[in-house]
Amino acid sequence: MSETVKVGIYGAGWVSGEHLRAYLGNPHCEVVAVGSRRLSSAQRLCQEHGVEADCCDDFERFLATPGLTAVSITGPNHVHAEQTIAAARAGKHVLIEKPVAVDRASLYAMRDAVRAAGVRSVASFVLRWNPLFSTIRALLAREAIGTLVYAEVDYWHEIGPWWTGYEWARTKASGGSAFLTGGCHAVDALRYFVQDEVVEVAAYAATAAPTEFEYPPTVVAVVKFAGGAVGKVSVSFEAWLPYQFNIDLLGTAGAIRDNRVFSRELLPGATDFATVPTTLPNSGEVTHHPFQGEIDHFIDCIRTGVESHVNLEDAVKTHEVCLAIDRAVAEGGPIRLPAENRRVVG
Repeated sequence: MSETVKVGIYGAGWVSGEHLRAYLGNPHCEVVAVGSRRLSSAQRLCQEHGVEADCCDDFERFLATPGLTAVSITGPNHVHAEQTIAAARAGKHVLIEKPVAVDRASLYAMRDAVRAAGVRSVASFVLRWNPLFSTIRALLAREAIGTLVYAEVDYWHEIGPWWTGYEWARTKASGGSAFLTGGCHAVDALRYFVQDEVVEVAAYAATAAPTEFEYPPTVVAVVKFAGGAVGKVSVSFEAWLPYQFNIDLLGTAGAIRDNRVFSRELLPGATDFATVPTTLPNSGEVTHHPFQGEIDHFIDCIRTGVESHVNLEDAVKTHEVCLAIDRAVAEGGPIRLPAENRRVVG
């Protein structure tokens, strides 16, 4: 595909500006449509970035924009699935903000719609383009820490009324859960580093403090992988601290702790961790997130016809883990994967 990819963005909230900025930074695409539940929000977004695009407040009209090829779906969590289904049925390639869905039925319905349409898809697990993630993946590919036996990732991000999305994100209907709203980044990172699938989870939620969230805002889960490794993943929206995205990977020949490496293979004479100077995933501010890499990847997938490593099929697996964690909290026992999430008995 050599022609310019004509793209649209539906949803004019916090993250949409970064999608728009990244599209403007890609020479192979043109932003032709911006939509939102409120027309004024779409118009404001275009004005802020000096973009001349068709603005609307109706998703069907948005999809009917002449020449529209691909869309970013950046509205509230609960509309991602229905809008993805409509976009796929209209033949549009889709970049879907996380979480892609807040319930299992919607998750599988959107996956089936994208499968049937044969369009390219990317789930916005944007940290896969963070330089630390690239460094860690390169170290793991070289077996720098030997066989991975334990993996741990934490997503600790205080969320309150300061955030424009707080009022809908704190509800179960739209936010879903702490793991769906934000902790899914940690689950995706865990899968991305271990390169294996979770087969069982056990989880607990903190209940020590009162909360305005309609779901537990602090949850920790222990996970078992098919290949025998184990791990831990946690999320907290209520802890008062600067944003933290902790990564710990332990292997038979070394360890990685964020950007610190201890490796018998690469650094045989080391007596302590070596620090790698790189950009850390240490901010919840969306301007810090590597959207240019994600958008460039999405456009490349469309132009070449290649499936993304973080397409909807892959994202379903991350969301299945999140949903299993939520069920383990609710039912008070370990849950097996994949899809059917069988309760472990005995």
